[in-house]
Amino acid sequence: MTYSVELEPAAFRQLKRVPRANQPRVTEQINSLADEPRPAGCEKLTDMNNAWRIRVGDYRVVYVVDDQQQIVVVTRIGHRRDVYRSR
Repeated sequence: MTYSVELEPAAFRQLKRVPRANQPRVTEQINSLADEPRPAGCEKLTDMNNAWRIRVGDYRVVYVVDDQQQIVVVTRIGHRRDVYRSR
């Protein structure tokens, strides 16, 4: 069962701001969500409805899984100290 992975425009801009040395690892982890949307080590976020997060070094990827349509939507990407702050 393969999911499609989409990035919100804001998440795409945030990915561009990740240092170039870390971008391949972050991109690889985002792409792997297509095969397993809830990989080992992911955590469900309590304050957001159906939101999950994965760790990629010091960076976090926050995403929402829609099992009915088999879509993973990445909503935020950022450094661990900034990603959970309100916009």
